[in-house]
Amino acid sequence: SSTPSTAQRCSLPVPQAPAKPEMPSGSLTTHVLNTATGLPAAGLALRLAQLGEPGGQWTELAQRWTDADGRCLPLLPPGQAEAGTYKLRFETAAYWQGLGYTSFYPFVEVVFTITDPAQKLHVPLLISPYSYTTYRGS
Repeated sequence: SSTPSTAQRCSLPVPQAPAKPEMPSGSLTTHVLNTATGLPAAGLALRLAQLGEPGGQWTELAQRWTDADGRCLPLLPPGQAEAGTYKLRFETAAYWQGLGYTSFYPFVEVVFTITDPAQKLHVPLLISPYSYTTYRGS
């Protein structure tokens, strides 16, 4: 007969979670989460600058916008990091205005030092209209 047996009908494959697409690897990455909604902060503009020595002038190195997952392409591709002081500037006011909110913080600047350029560095940012948190991620 062409009807499958009970054993055949019960051996359907177990659905697997789709593989998470790999973000391109880089020596500096970020991720922004909207903690008011618990969702990634999509469409948020950010810039990376490096502090020059001597003189202390900031030089912009990259500008990005976060994607639907709150991530963007690496800010420093593999091998491009140098030891030094860097600043990530997140344009939070424009992001919140786009959602119909006002923000206490018009932007967030996270200043950090790269001491080992060979090490991968991840700088996440958690935001709400009235607070933000950052930490050194992995």
